[in-house]
Amino acid sequence: MTESPRADARDARQRAHLRRNLTLAAVLLVALALLLGGAVKLVLPMFTAGPEALADYPGPGSGRVDVVLTDAAPEAIADTLVDADVVATSAAFVQAYEANPAATGIQAGTYTLAHQMAAADTVVALLDPANRVDRTLTIPPGWRESQILAKVAEVMGVPLADVQDAAEQVELPDGADGELEGWLFADAYTIAPEDEVVAVLQRMVDRTSEVLADREVAAADQEDVLIQASIVEAEVSDATNRGKVARVMANRLDGCADVGEYLQMNSTVAYGLGKSVTDLTLADLEDDSTKYNTYVYEGLPPGPINSPSVESIEAVLSPPEGDWCYFVTVDLESGETLFTADPEEHEQNKARYREWLEQWREEQSADAEDSTSDDEG
Repeated sequence: MTESPRADARDARQRAHLRRNLTLAAVLLVALALLLGGAVKLVLPMFTAGPEALADYPGPGSGRVDVVLTDAAPEAIADTLVDADVVATSAAFVQAYEANPAATGIQAGTYTLAHQMAAADTVVALLDPANRVDRTLTIPPGWRESQILAKVAEVMGVPLADVQDAAEQVELPDGADGELEGWLFADAYTIAPEDEVVAVLQRMVDRTSEVLADREVAAADQEDVLIQASIVEAEVSDATNRGKVARVMANRLDGCADVGEYLQMNSTVAYGLGKSVTDLTLADLEDDSTKYNTYVYEGLPPGPINSPSVESIEAVLSPPEGDWCYFVTVDLESGETLFTADPEEHEQNKARYREWLEQWREEQSADAEDSTSDDEG
């Protein structure tokens, strides 16, 4: 039987209505999926990284707070900053740290920051040297106690007299002979604003004790090792010659044929007289007013003459084999040093040094005259 025209029209309307409903349902499903996807993105980090993961202060922050970073790892820095209420969350700081390629340059130290800073701004602030309030005290190997104490006073901003008073309060180890010289280890030290002078000097002494203990130097031998190492440090600038100088001292202390147990070191004489080596005269080498004159007195001097490096300490502990009893640095600028077991050859080498010294003094005098002329002009 054939459908009527009216029935055909009704079916067409129903099909069109169904298509509209299906289309609307599809649109609603897509919208719902998008909404659900966004919600998952918002909620998922809360389950995987904690509910505080996205929290960050808007900045710029307010007030001032000094923060001490003892560990340069980003997670450790983050925890310290959260405790000081500088950043809102550890996660926010770590994320900002990882986003800044320069962040690996952040170092341990004391910094002045603000409370409630944006994490990214905090990373930038920690990279700015202007925000670091601690200081670095650098002591080069070979410095005497007087030089070191003056540097401590300068860096810490205190009177030299206060540093000298503090030096008398430092506790020396059993291996020391009651004097601070030689025990202030040459190194770089971070000085925090709250550090006291006594504590800083004590840290240097403790570091020396640690270096000697690590090399298994017995307490009874520590002072002698430092004395010899300080002489090595003062006598040669070329590191390759340190072991040889240490061997010469060992041979001298055992007794060399024509000099016995006299070390005959210019560096010790200069220390005892408060001079530089280049200012010494032949008369100084005969001056018996100081026990540091190793031309006049046998054996080691009474104490170290500077703070030696680890390399000089190790040279004393393990000198190379050799029969050298003599050495002389014939050029103090280049560091050229000659070693020998022959007394006559040594005298020739000493003559070379005297020639160099005479020429050096003439050049220094000429430079001084030129400087005076320039000033007058």
